[in-house]
Amino acid sequence: MSRFEIETYITAWKFNRTKTLQSLEQVEKLPNPSAILGWRPGVGRAHCAWQWMHIAVTEELFATARLFGQEPGLSPFIERFRGGSTPDDEIPDLLTLRESLEVSRSQLLNAIETFNDEDLNMIPEPIKDRGWSLRTVMQVLAWHEAHHQGQIHLTLNLWKNRL
Repeated sequence: MSRFEIETYITAWKFNRTKTLQSLEQVEKLPNPSAILGWRPGVGRAHCAWQWMHIAVTEELFATARLFGQEPGLSPFIERFRGGSTPDDEIPDLLTLRESLEVSRSQLLNAIETFNDEDLNMIPEPIKDRGWSLRTVMQVLAWHEAHHQGQIHLTLNLWKNRL
């Protein structure tokens, strides 16, 4: 059973995660990291902490509920950081961000280990209404982290150059 295409997506996810963690490390080196974690680039806009937690929660949801119909972990964070949620002012600390990204990625990799390339056209029952195949899920997840890491990058730059 082949896993070439799946391993290609996993390689992309790993690269994307290095960039996400580099941004987190950049914040950790600032004199007052908590100042940036909750800073918003505009009224109602998401802060960096929301972006990082959103990445983690999305991976957790796919690793459990969306692929297998299972109850997701990271339960205290799911509703606060899932797609469509409104960023609040309860800001997770750096350790929570790092641990959540680590746990959700581990869950996702464990979930994907159950598949091979022959499964890529399968549409998981829990997301049948979306019409997404496993291949589409893997593509979306690769794009999703890069998208939100870009928002983190932009927010950090805006914060550094605010007046």
